[in-house]
Amino acid sequence: MKKQMIGDLRIGDEVETQVVILEANRSAFSSPHRAGEYFLKLTLADVSGRVKAVMWDPPKEEGAVQEDDVVFIRGTVGDYHGPQVVVSDLRKLDPEKVNRSFFQPVSRRDRAEMLGELRQAIAGIEDKNLRRLLDAFFGDDEFLRIFASAPAARTIHHNCVGGLLEHTLEVVSLCRNLAALYPGQIRTDLLLSGAILHDIGKIEEYRQDSISFDFTDRGKLVGHISIGKEMIDEKIASLPDFPADLKLELEHMILTHHGMREWGSPEIPKTIHAFALFHADLVSARLNQFVNVMEKHVPESGDWTEWDRFLERSIFVRPPGEEG
Repeated sequence: MKKQMIGDLRIGDEVETQVVILEANRSAFSSPHRAGEYFLKLTLADVSGRVKAVMWDPPKEEGAVQEDDVVFIRGTVGDYHGPQVVVSDLRKLDPEKVNRSFFQPVSRRDRAEMLGELRQAIAGIEDKNLRRLLDAFFGDDEFLRIFASAPAARTIHHNCVGGLLEHTLEVVSLCRNLAALYPGQIRTDLLLSGAILHDIGKIEEYRQDSISFDFTDRGKLVGHISIGKEMIDEKIASLPDFPADLKLELEHMILTHHGMREWGSPEIPKTIHAFALFHADLVSARLNQFVNVMEKHVPESGDWTEWDRFLERSIFVRPPGEEG
């Protein structure tokens, strides 16, 4: 059977297709005659998008579904504050036998090309201690394989296979330009090394076997910022005579690259290198979000995209030169 893509579903459509479950929550019925029973609230997804769903009579315990399951569903698309699939039938599928390309977006950039760009950036680091540290990480084939396949996020930005590598290279490029603007204040080698290493904790934050880029327990409980600092501390401990002041600079850059405590950083940037890295990271993430919203927009629906809750705005997308 041909795969129905979520992005193509319209209200009134009959649905028979494979989806991955991003969210699965049991909710109790409020009706007295169904006391003790529950229904499922779901978020379903594939590479084309996501949609809310409800199942009034879910499978019993032996067939219960959870996040990251790939399932076959039957149902219809209703209208409840927008499209919502009313699921009538659902069964789990063997994740080893499904076509992951339906569910896992892949970076548009060629990974081999991106790896070559990363190696070139590392080769350009002249500081011998920073180069030792980078080689200790990226000279490990298994580490490099995982890093090149990992997403940069689950949903918000660069959420695709190869997304972490793509995002890292964007941050490196932005940092290189910032360093050129302030040659007397910014040490290029230090800023670029921080850019390359800032998100390494994400290789342990997301499950490598997850179709929906689900978090590991460690990712949920510790988070990639703290994990990244631990990874750097452990690697530096294996490198003889690594300068303490350089280690402190790198630690501060990793811990502050989200910029604010309310965004997950335990401290705010207090060096020019940390401050520059934070802004480069933010620009890469936000512009990727912006482009994703623009690309999902249907031109027939007008000049404005739908409201995006992460960016907290709609986006004006009328091509330049067109009259209103």
